[in-house]
Amino acid sequence: MTERQMASKTNPITFLQQVRAETAKVTWPTRRETVISTIMVVIMAFLAAAFFFLADQLMAYGVEFILGLGR
Repeated sequence: MTERQMASKTNPITFLQQVRAETAKVTWPTRRETVISTIMVVIMAFLAAAFFFLADQLMAYGVEFILGLGR
């Protein structure tokens, strides 16, 4: 049997044991790190939204200005 075929025949119980063992090796972030990261993501999302809103408004103004020149 090839290695790929052996991997496809893993016992579900063995698989769950391996998952549990790998999960135990993970260094999980502290609650404080999670809160700080979440706040940073929200702030960056707000800044990106504000930037794209302003860029959109400027482009809309520019297009209206250019299209209004022929009047």
